[in-house]
Amino acid sequence: MSDSPARAAGAPTCALRRRLLQGGAALALAPLARHAGAADVPADKQAPQVGDLLAFPSWENDGRPLTAGDLELHAEPLLAYPLDAASGTLRERSRLNQILVLRFAEDELAADTRALAADGVLATSGICTHTACGITGWDDAALHLVCPCHQSTFDPRHHGTRVSGPAPRSLPLLPIRREGEHFVVAGDFTSAVGANT
Repeated sequence: MSDSPARAAGAPTCALRRRLLQGGAALALAPLARHAGAADVPADKQAPQVGDLLAFPSWENDGRPLTAGDLELHAEPLLAYPLDAASGTLRERSRLNQILVLRFAEDELAADTRALAADGVLATSGICTHTACGITGWDDAALHLVCPCHQSTFDPRHHGTRVSGPAPRSLPLLPIRREGEHFVVAGDFTSAVGANT
């Protein structure tokens, strides 16, 4: 018997919580709204653009692009941000660009979700649709994402559907495609990122 307490299902894992907290200072000044045109927004705050790579945050793995080898089946999600490969700009100065990347077997994904994924790899917003908290919890038994603020849970395999809690809607998914070992943004988020306003 271990002396360490068991982690409750959906409780934030230390590794994911640490990654989000390390980037918190850099993201604290990021705007919550994207009302300005892309030309008015600095490149590192712009929403994901088609063709951007999914990359680790700058404080983890030097912001390098994620590879297929980084993702394990049913493992806790990896935090990623969009990277403009042409300019080297990592778009991590807007917290709305937090992307959670997960791997499932393709046959576990609903058809509409599978169409947005690449070889079972799925990208979803890391921002809860209730009060825009960063999602840090992972229920590895149910394979659900869990928001630590008010315990909203989401099923990424079924288009980010809200399973329980006060969040009013599903998590937005980010269409991706695979190019070699990397994952590339293939379209806009399926709905607005963050809380309903």
